Amino acid sequence: MSAFVSPLTLSDALVVSNLAGTIWRHHYARILSIEQIEYMLAQRYQPQLIREQLAIPDVKWRKLVLDDEIIGFSCCMSMKALNKLKIDKLYIHCNHHRKGYGALLIADAVEIMQQNGLSSIHLTVNKGNYIAISAYQRYGFEITSDSVVEIGNGFLMDDYVMTLTNFCHWEMR
Repeated sequence: MSAFVSPLTLSDALVVSNLAGTIWRHHYARILSIEQIEYMLAQRYQPQLIREQLAIPDVKWRKLVLDDEIIGFSCCMSMKALNKLKIDKLYIHCNHHRKGYGALLIADAVEIMQQNGLSSIHLTVNKGNYIAISAYQRYGFEITSDSVVEIGNGFLMDDYVMTLTNFCHWEMR
């Protein structure tokens, strides 16, 4: 069976919340403190918060499904005033990295961008997250600026802003 991307449903919120915990605790352990990981998971991935965001028209949660199992997810936000789509979250379980599944979520974001008449996609990625930076660069994203944001509890997000403006590759899919 092949992988596919579809809208997240209310009943998927707990699965995605648990998947986020698994992914974050594995992937970010070498980048962030466990305290910051747990803080950010609590701030961003509680099932009720995900369910509430599903009701917001400009927020698009997606699930990546393989063999009836959710193996990844994304969340994009239309920022119409800025004429861009923000990929706020994009994660795939480590057992499924480097198999082309990220391209499915990026292609889905490009489609959302086009459907909303927007002109670019941007995201932020931790400056120490070399694996993700490299993957996004392979997909055509370029580092366009820095972003340092206080997120509370004494924690900072020290990120690069990456932007995708060339969609020739994605329109050919």
